[in-house]
Amino acid sequence: MMKETSRRSFIVKTASAGAVVALGGTLVACGDAAVPKSEFNYGLASGDPLSDRVILWTHAKIPLSNESVGLTWQVASDVGFASIVKSGQLKATEASSFTAKVDVTGLSAGTTYFYRFVDDAGVASITGTTRTLPTTSATSVKLAVFSCSLYSAGFFNAYDAAAKSDAQYAIHLGDYLYEYGSDAAKFGNTDAVTSTTAVSLGRVISPANDMVSLSDYRTRFALYRSDVNLQALHAKMPWITVWDDHEFANDAYMTGAENHNPTTQGDWTTRKTIAAKVYHEWMPIRTHASGDQFKIYRSFDFGNLLSLHMLDTRIEGRDQQYGAFGDLDGGVVRYLTGLGTGTESSRRMISTVQQTWLTSSVTASTATWQFLGNQDIMARMWFPGSVLTAFATNPASVPGKISEYLTAKATRAAAPGALSPTQTALLAATKIPYNLDSWDGYPANRESVLQMVKASGKKLVALSGDSHNAWFANLTTLTGEKVGVEFATSSVTAPGFESAGLGDTASSLDGSALVPQLGSAAIGAGLGLVDDLNYSDTTQRGYLLMTVTSAAVKGEFVFVNTVKSKAYTASVGKTITVAAANGAVTYS
Repeated sequence: MMKETSRRSFIVKTASAGAVVALGGTLVACGDAAVPKSEFNYGLASGDPLSDRVILWTHAKIPLSNESVGLTWQVASDVGFASIVKSGQLKATEASSFTAKVDVTGLSAGTTYFYRFVDDAGVASITGTTRTLPTTSATSVKLAVFSCSLYSAGFFNAYDAAAKSDAQYAIHLGDYLYEYGSDAAKFGNTDAVTSTTAVSLGRVISPANDMVSLSDYRTRFALYRSDVNLQALHAKMPWITVWDDHEFANDAYMTGAENHNPTTQGDWTTRKTIAAKVYHEWMPIRTHASGDQFKIYRSFDFGNLLSLHMLDTRIEGRDQQYGAFGDLDGGVVRYLTGLGTGTESSRRMISTVQQTWLTSSVTASTATWQFLGNQDIMARMWFPGSVLTAFATNPASVPGKISEYLTAKATRAAAPGALSPTQTALLAATKIPYNLDSWDGYPANRESVLQMVKASGKKLVALSGDSHNAWFANLTTLTGEKVGVEFATSSVTAPGFESAGLGDTASSLDGSALVPQLGSAAIGAGLGLVDDLNYSDTTQRGYLLMTVTSAAVKGEFVFVNTVKSKAYTASVGKTITVAAANGAVTYS
């Protein structure tokens, strides 16, 4: 059998050759022999599809030259380009880092197209495949959902697996790349579990420093886009993307970031403006008509099946996190005080402007499902205070504290009257969010969003990333009323809970540890450490394959068995289906 790397190299090379042959000599013959040839080293991409248009992207540069590159773009209904339906010209210039984008309009809904770019010397890019959004007659849509692609931590096998799937559209929820430098002590450069390093994998980051300058961000994007698996998935289907923090700096918010030091890294506004500019250069995203590169929240209607509302929960309106004030307890007391007194209510994850837009978009939608494309975990990930306190003060006692709590939950589920006073008190004690950078750190803002959805009567599904772990949870109000569900994808490569020695906590988190006592009734019953959590995987990398119909939403958590080798296998770890009629959830 041909090795995967050889097979993919063969496909890329033959696709490039096929594109040149498909020109039939016409454009090549028109090319001026004196015109220098360019190189398409970073492939091509499409994105932000609508029912009648899509963004096409490429990068073209003449070696050892900063001259602009004249390009002809073509969209055809056939892979041989015998039937070209749209074409035009544009330039890749030094001002845009030699990237080039065009918004191709006048296309037919729900249609697959082939596209390519040809430079003025007749050199052609590979051929890409894209697709417009469907009409109201669509019966099914398949989405491949990704988050947290850390180049130095391993190979992008999840992208390769998705390219081989039957997904029609890719959704990336942020952390498309990371800002950290190549020092071994930096996040992602040394694996705490396997002891592999970026050096041993041949995945060393450039530039060597954290990306801060315009050149830094462009160089890092170019490195990521040199990855063959990433290129192949971009060429296979259109992408819809948003940024999270690492496209800027770790734990970013409107006015700063945890990984930004003004003394050594300059003005934050300058840095985030550079980051946004380069993101728009290198990603197939439609820049807002106003030219505001920070306004990336937007909606996509997949016929009458779903409306996808892509949020910006990171840069556009986020106030400083509770955990970023330097409190010794990580901001927990500050958070609990604010929640108890109501003073927390003015703090925002998204701006009032964005929330007004979201309310209007959800209200106006006639689709069966309302999806939120959301960077951070939205569900209430509240842990028992007894367990989190043990983690902080006496780690050796954690297993015992977990066992006590789960036993109390199992007792309440099987025989509520048998609960001891100690168990009753344990279950009633204050719960604490484990991550105040997520929506948990902005509970009033989240509550207003959930109450809006509840008032609309719409069926809500949040697609989320950031945590590096796979989750399925209920979305509940502060009073515990279920409003929707959340599918949170694992990371492409970034390490999950296993990197902190917590890889074996999944069954305790979601309650599946109680299957021996309670059988299948323990699955999806909220019997774990986190009340709203129904499924979790805290050790595996991969992506989420969503199938949407008018009758149900099905999420398949696809995992790759390794990111430390280019040779891998992919399998479905869990399939979860949510019925439209009554919200019933099934697990397989």
